[in-house]
Amino acid sequence: MAHVTADWTPLGDVFYRKQELYSMTWNLNDVDLSKFGKAASPFGGPIALVRETTQIQVKPLIYIFSSAGKELSKISFDGGRLIHIAWTASEELMCIAVDGSVSLYDIHGTFFRTFTMGHEAQMSQVIECRVFRSSAGTGLAILTGSYHFIVTTNIDDVRCKQFADPPGLNAPPSSWLVLPQDRRADLLVAIDNQLFLINKLDVQQMSVTFSEPVNSITEMALSFNGAYLALFTDSGLLWIGSADLQKVYCEFNAQCTSRPKQLSWCGTGAVVCYWSDYLDVIGPTKDVYLVEEPDGVRIIGGDNHEFLQKVPVAVENVFKIGSMEPGAMLFDAAKEFERKSARADEYVRMIKDRLPDAVEQCIQAAAAEYEPAIQRNLLRAASLGNSFLDHKQPRVFVQTCQTLRVLNAVRDFNVGIPLTYAQLELLTLRVLIDRLVLRRHYCLAIRICDYLKIPKAEGTSRILGHWACFKVQQQDSDEEIAHAINAKLCNSTGISYTEIASKALEKGKPELATKLLDYEPKAADQVPLLMKMNKDKVALEKAVQSGDTDLVYMVIMKLKKDLKLGEFLLELSKCPVALNLYMKFCKENNPNDLESIYLMQSQFMDLANMSVRKSINKELDVESKMDCLSDAKMNYTKAGNVIYTKITEEQMKLLDDQSRLEKEQHQEFKNTSLSDTIEKCIELGHLKDAEKLRKDFKVPDVHYHWIKVKALAGSRNWTELEKFSKSRKSPIGYEPFVDFCLQQNHRIEAEKYIAKVQPENKAKYYLKIG
Repeated sequence: MAHVTADWTPLGDVFYRKQELYSMTWNLNDVDLSKFGKAASPFGGPIALVRETTQIQVKPLIYIFSSAGKELSKISFDGGRLIHIAWTASEELMCIAVDGSVSLYDIHGTFFRTFTMGHEAQMSQVIECRVFRSSAGTGLAILTGSYHFIVTTNIDDVRCKQFADPPGLNAPPSSWLVLPQDRRADLLVAIDNQLFLINKLDVQQMSVTFSEPVNSITEMALSFNGAYLALFTDSGLLWIGSADLQKVYCEFNAQCTSRPKQLSWCGTGAVVCYWSDYLDVIGPTKDVYLVEEPDGVRIIGGDNHEFLQKVPVAVENVFKIGSMEPGAMLFDAAKEFERKSARADEYVRMIKDRLPDAVEQCIQAAAAEYEPAIQRNLLRAASLGNSFLDHKQPRVFVQTCQTLRVLNAVRDFNVGIPLTYAQLELLTLRVLIDRLVLRRHYCLAIRICDYLKIPKAEGTSRILGHWACFKVQQQDSDEEIAHAINAKLCNSTGISYTEIASKALEKGKPELATKLLDYEPKAADQVPLLMKMNKDKVALEKAVQSGDTDLVYMVIMKLKKDLKLGEFLLELSKCPVALNLYMKFCKENNPNDLESIYLMQSQFMDLANMSVRKSINKELDVESKMDCLSDAKMNYTKAGNVIYTKITEEQMKLLDDQSRLEKEQHQEFKNTSLSDTIEKCIELGHLKDAEKLRKDFKVPDVHYHWIKVKALAGSRNWTELEKFSKSRKSPIGYEPFVDFCLQQNHRIEAEKYIAKVQPENKAKYYLKIG
């Protein structure tokens, strides 16, 4: 036990410990961290270094390392004079230039995008900035050369807001920091010994009481959870209290009046002050960089990487010298059991009633330990205690063993993610797997997913999808890459080959993208990308095979837009399904193209029918109608349809007669049928014209008699009606004469024809006339 507590340092009633995570293996010749600008991501994230110099560098070189000091990439930054680097919540490197432009890179040095903090930043330039994490994502606050604060709470949705100016700010404040809120952010600004809380709308002066005179607040630090605040003053006094400044937890004098290089929280229980030659609380050290974590602080030096944290309660209970906690007794029992000593039974009997607590303490202590050997000893002790329990805790035990196995794997030097159990609980396993994928540790990520039995759609298949997107960037032949990807992914579900093909296209490999799309089972994903690649013919073929008419129409419309009409129709003619769908569309929306299709395919009957339909349009004049009918007649003739040709000729003759009648009688006849034209001539008293139309168009006697009786009765020309009834025997009988007279309410005229009604109908018609 002594070796476990050897690095414990008491601080009041609690203990802190510092354990080495890695011996750093920088590949730089001289890693004096005081000569570098530094940024490290929490949760065991990567480290970025950029060499600081008084000379203006056109393209400063940024190095990105794992937490173990293993180089991941280099960036030649060409975005202007660099003022600050920092990591986002999704492990993207932010490079902030003096003109307010911000460039984002991944850990492999690949450029993502850039944005700007606005015109004010560009004109006045940036002199200080703070990167913070809020519920909205990663935020950025800057102080411009004109001493204005500009803030955006989410760099993925940049909305820059200029905050209110605290009074008397005509020089950089002595210190300032961001206080993230639920959906906004406030700034705490120190101007000498005065504190101001500012936001977009107003300024509020805050009061804080120090135990001794203070001229200036030179440094501030907010705890990882945002609940506690530390203020360092020019007198060397360190004030620790609540973030709202309402409570004071402690004050002590660090006996150093110079401003610390960094002020960081170690979890939520202590504050670490770092000067150029030593760390307060820990003792003398070389130049280092502090990275706040939820349960401690990482200390990155030129030679090693250490982790300072408050000793977890469970670890203290088990290993504290003289501890009588059940966990400590169970751990001693396990050691005696290994030695096959009878004292093991005595220890277990002493804590028989508290065995569940003992098992829980050993499991929690194992989770909090970094060394695998100590983890194993604690888990053996927990297993021993568990064997004596009636109600065992296998689920918690197994889950802890599995999680520790994962943590030990990612803590390996070649991976370099020194997460603690508590950090993983906050980070979540899914995010850890995402970070392994980001670092291209695909094999390890898949093994973890398989080991933890994570569903393939969320685990292995998703990781293989990312691997495939990386694989397409390799320099092998397209055939080899496509075959390798399909061999790996063929048995995986939920993988989109379209995304992989899109990546290949983005990297300038259209042929590889085409080969990959052959494996995509979903046409709805496949076709749009083929169109984007200008593989329209293949896209049309895939769309037709899918049976999805919407997809077919999508490709057709793109072809129509990109090709000339003749080329477009020729292309469609090679695909009958697509052509038929387009013809259906044209019938309702584009008759001109439909006519071109009929002409191209020599469909003369359809062409003629179109011309006839066109001639029916009431808006057309007679000349245009005649042209349409002339085209129809020609196409009916080409189609060999004699009957339709004859009917069209008669329609043209009728139009000609109607045009003549309009000129002679000054009445409108167009857009009427032959029957209506004859009827109108009779109503107007032009009986000769009506008779001529009857003869010219060979109107049957029966039909003509109906028209004439109706028209004469309708025009109340009773004399002519009576004369017509006597001119010859009616082929339609005399009942219609009676009916049409009655329709005009003229019973007397109707009586004239009752005698000629058929005998079987006379009674009925006598009743009709009363």
